Amino acid sequence: MPARISPPIQPPPDYPPPAGEPRPSLAGAVLRAVRGRCPNCGRGHLFRAYLRQVPACAACAEPYDHLRADDGPAWLTILVVGHLVVPAALMVELRTAWPLWLAMMVWPGLALALTLTLLPRSKGAFLAVLWATGAPDSNHDGGATAADPPAAGDRA
Repeated sequence: MPARISPPIQPPPDYPPPAGEPRPSLAGAVLRAVRGRCPNCGRGHLFRAYLRQVPACAACAEPYDHLRADDGPAWLTILVVGHLVVPAALMVELRTAWPLWLAMMVWPGLALALTLTLLPRSKGAFLAVLWATGAPDSNHDGGATAADPPAAGDRA
């Protein structure tokens, strides 16, 4: 199957938005991204596949290809799923006498379903927080490393 090449993203005619239009709040951006929408405008999609983020919003042309959520969404998903499934499993197992085969079907299935449901939402939330807080460019933040020589004015 040949690779599908998407057309370049063109900004809409009214982009950039008027100078008086404020950026959404952190909570507003996160709520939009949890729904899989652009944190900036809420109209464009944030993901083009299950977890693959778009390089830029198709509606407002806000770039997202520089943001990297890394392991944050997986960490948040494991934290939430673990805190939901383990207490539920313990309560049910202490109060009922399920056959072992049923427990081995229900609890991993529930954990898998919750994980697959929450993972893209937590990635959207992480991307929205990175975007809304103006986090430095994840790929090229320009930060100095220990191997960089000091600038001429920094020498003592």
